[in-house]
Amino acid sequence: MLVLEEGAPRCLDCADLGHLVFLPSGDTALTRRSREESALSAVVVRFNRRKGRYERQGVLVEEAGLARAEARCLADAEARRRRRVRDAARRAAQDLRFTDAFAAEIRRLFPGCPAGRARSIAEHASVRGSGRVGRSAAGRALSERAVISAVVASVRHVDTPYDQLLMNGVARQEARRRIAGVVEAVLAGWRASGVGVE
Repeated sequence: MLVLEEGAPRCLDCADLGHLVFLPSGDTALTRRSREESALSAVVVRFNRRKGRYERQGVLVEEAGLARAEARCLADAEARRRRRVRDAARRAAQDLRFTDAFAAEIRRLFPGCPAGRARSIAEHASVRGSGRVGRSAAGRALSERAVISAVVASVRHVDTPYDQLLMNGVARQEARRRIAGVVEAVLAGWRASGVGVE
């Protein structure tokens, strides 16, 4: 491990951090409490060349501080476990309500879209942490543009040979150009009220 000091790398011992122990990322409560219990701590990052940014790897903390933090975490582990279970149940209920609202908005914009298909599009687009359009700010606000984007993406992948074109080496924009007519035809059918309703 190296520390940059005035633009030059220093080893941990040279930077007076050699007595600290490394605590990897992963346990938020332990990390927070270890930093509280340590008079000296440092964040450890690694540069990810592919993403072009530094990513947190963990922290350096005093060994005694880590021991005290571990004791605190053990003392209230059951309470934190129960809170995580409650929070997970609350998030699951929120996700279900959001998926229902997203599917209803799809059906409003595309009344001819089969109910089951609208539901599957909404479930796919709204997976928490997926980065898909349904989890974007516009998606959470149920903006018309975000909902249409989710429907178009589904039609592209399910109702056209788009994926096969990509697998055959066709460039993404060219593949989209080739299947645009099919996508528009499906959307036009779904926009027509009562067509394809299940």
